[in-house]
Amino acid sequence: MATQSKRKFAVITGASSGIGFELAKQCIENGFDILICAEDDGITDAATRLGAGGGVCQAVRENLATKEGVRNLFAAIQSMQRPVDALILNAGVGVGGAFVTTDLERELDMVALNCNHTIHLAKLVLPDLIKRGEGRLLMTGSVVSTAPSPYQAVYGATKAFVMSFGEALRYELKDTGVTVTVLQPNATETNFFQRADLMDTAVGQADKDDPAVVAKQGFEAMMAGKDSVLGGSLKSRAQGLLNEVLPETVKAAQIGKQSAPGSAKPKA
Repeated sequence: MATQSKRKFAVITGASSGIGFELAKQCIENGFDILICAEDDGITDAATRLGAGGGVCQAVRENLATKEGVRNLFAAIQSMQRPVDALILNAGVGVGGAFVTTDLERELDMVALNCNHTIHLAKLVLPDLIKRGEGRLLMTGSVVSTAPSPYQAVYGATKAFVMSFGEALRYELKDTGVTVTVLQPNATETNFFQRADLMDTAVGQADKDDPAVVAKQGFEAMMAGKDSVLGGSLKSRAQGLLNEVLPETVKAAQIGKQSAPGSAKPKA
């Protein structure tokens, strides 16, 4: 059923908490109605909280690591009978640990969510934006896309994929009126590290960036049509810039020390 509204319409994946929730909040606060999706039951509570800020907030619970989940989300988007003005592909997870000991199925599911859902949903939604000659696409990558990521080897590779995919799409769509932006956050205060089994690492125990700040930076970059934005504090963004010039071996060593199992410093 169509929803009559003068507000624009955004779709946000991985929006039950963390950066995704804050991106959805940015959309609501800046005149968008939204459709949010995540696989956990927290998506219902997120929709209630976001809806209290004004505008329409529709929640869809689907596992976007599966083709069926993406297709079901797309069907929900179509049922709104509204053009998508902003597509925000934020859903993603991590898996920490030495590659030879981590669980293969968890890593394959991670690749399916971080990469496949990004490809699949973009493939389904972008043609309409291009046909209309306007729209925004924001993908959540990571600062680790600019460096090797020991003890998060597959996760880092998925984010390098997102960055490369986003930059390539941006070029392909440069004359269509549709912009593509990649948000590159550093370590952010979300449940990512707990879910990825990284809480016994130095990076897992370190101070992290505020997801609300990161999301605001990402939203503003998307609306400005920028190609990418380093999210978080000045220190976090400086690290991202430094990664552009440091040798791969140096970056791998730095990140490896932070992500190695057992690298967390004992609390005093």
